[in-house]
Amino acid sequence: MKKRIEDLIIFNSTKLESNYLLLELQSGNKLDEIIPGQFVEILVTGCKDSFLRRPISIHDVDYKNNTISFLIKIVGCGTETISRMKQGEKLNVVYPLGNGFSLPRVHKVLFIGGGYGIAPFLYFGKILIQHKIKPLILLGARKGSDFVLLNEFKAVGDLYLTTEDGSLGEKGLVTDHSLLKNGNSSFQKIYACGPELMMKAVARYAVKSTIDCEVSLDNLMACGIGACLCCVTETIRGNELVCMKGPVFNVNELKWQI
Repeated sequence: MKKRIEDLIIFNSTKLESNYLLLELQSGNKLDEIIPGQFVEILVTGCKDSFLRRPISIHDVDYKNNTISFLIKIVGCGTETISRMKQGEKLNVVYPLGNGFSLPRVHKVLFIGGGYGIAPFLYFGKILIQHKIKPLILLGARKGSDFVLLNEFKAVGDLYLTTEDGSLGEKGLVTDHSLLKNGNSSFQKIYACGPELMMKAVARYAVKSTIDCEVSLDNLMACGIGACLCCVTETIRGNELVCMKGPVFNVNELKWQI
C-alpha cells in the first residue's frame, strides 16, 4: 500500500471529556483505501521533547470529504501542542502505516477496547457494518466519566461496558464481564486494543477458549517505516518490527507469556 508524506489541514478539533481530543485532518488529494487498525506518524513542532513523530491510531475515515479522524489522549507536550492548534493549520503526516485488522470470516465478532485503545474500533465497526456484520463492543475504563463517544460506538455495534469502580456498566476489568463468563458461544472472533496487560488477559482467554484473536500492539514507534528499530516484538518467526509487521498481530504469532 502506497504511503504518503503530506501536510494535512486541521478540518476540525474538538476537546472531549477526560482530556481527549477528537482531531479531523483533511487531505487536498483523494484518499486511498485505509485499513482499520492502521496508524499515522505526525510531526509536532515547537515542543522540546517532540523531535520524533507521534504514532496515532486512525479512528475514522470519511472518503467523501477526504478526512481522517483521530481520538487522542492528551498526555504530554506533543499531544498538548496538537490540541492547541486551530482549524486551518497544518500537520505533516506520514500515512497510512502498518498492517491493520483482517476482515473476519465469521459473523459473531467481539471488539474489546480499553483507554484510548478504543480508537480504531469506530472505523472498523463501520467497515463491518458494510459487510453485514454487527460486532459486539466491550469497552473498559477506570470510571464512567472516562468513556467518550459512546453514542458513536452504539451506532456500529452492541455496546457493553465495564468500570473498575462500578460507576457504569459492570464492575471490574473487561475480562471480568459476564459476556466472557457465560461461555464463548456468542462470538467466534475477538479483536483487542488497549493496555498491554489487558490485551494479554484477553489473549489468555481467547487461547483457552480456542477463539481466534487479533491484538493491536502499542510499542514505541518513532519512525513508522522500520528505520529506527525501536518497536521490536518477539514472535514465533523471531524479532519483528511492530510498525512494519503490525501493529496488528494474531495472538498465536506472539511469544507473549500468556
